[in-house]
Amino acid sequence: MNFSDFIKDNGKRISKEHYLHLVQVSKADGKINPGELELLHKEGRKFGLTDPEIDKFIEHESRNNYNPPYLLHEKFEHLYNVAEMILADDVISEGERKLLKRFAIEAGFSDKTIAKLIELLLTGIRKGENEEKLFQEFQKKILFKD
Repeated sequence: MNFSDFIKDNGKRISKEHYLHLVQVSKADGKINPGELELLHKEGRKFGLTDPEIDKFIEHESRNNYNPPYLLHEKFEHLYNVAEMILADDVISEGERKLLKRFAIEAGFSDKTIAKLIELLLTGIRKGENEEKLFQEFQKKILFKD
């Protein structure tokens, strides 16, 4: 499938690898439930993909590799979106939690901050807190505290 490395929407960029993360998380428990599929399509359409392109990407996701972003706020954004996907069905499987941890490791977060970061994301998203607020909290309470 022809899928550009970066898709733009209102000045925001999302990489193919970031979308791949979302697809992998949705498949972590062995199936994509309707809530996860709806969120995948919503996110994909935000960035200019058509529903058939999204379906094809989901079908062929195992052929793609992940390369994490360089900037801290982009890494955090990726993990925030992955955590959102995990919570789409209101159930967190052990496989989904392990996948989120793996992505945090691949993004270069330190061992001592990963557990706190994951808890901050999952708790904050459940409370309806936005990405920017959680990123600021992460920087103040976790990143620069340790």
